[in-house]
Amino acid sequence: MDKDYHKKEHEEAYESNFMEETAAEVAVPVAARGNYAERDRLGAEREEGNEGRGYGRLALILSILSLFFLPVLLGVAGVILGFIARRRGAYSTGAWAIGIGIVSIVIGTFILPFF
Repeated sequence: MDKDYHKKEHEEAYESNFMEETAAEVAVPVAARGNYAERDRLGAEREEGNEGRGYGRLALILSILSLFFLPVLLGVAGVILGFIARRRGAYSTGAWAIGIGIVSIVIGTFILPFF
């Protein structure tokens, strides 16, 4: 009897392992749900954007000045600061600074020597 009792207890324990719910194993990760990932991204941009905003403005000013004075030197400085600004969260001003700086470098290097 003692042997049958342990066998029956073992079978019940074995069967109960298969009867458990496993909903947590197939749930969608939190980062992929709703707007949580977007909120985290926007929050990080807001925090970093304030720091990068100054770099972005300085890069944009240098890139615009490079159209009129020292195109290669100020253009390179504007492009480098533009990349720093983009990395710190000022995406639009950093991109504009990079674009204007590259245009200034190209104009100053290849077009202005012919005039």
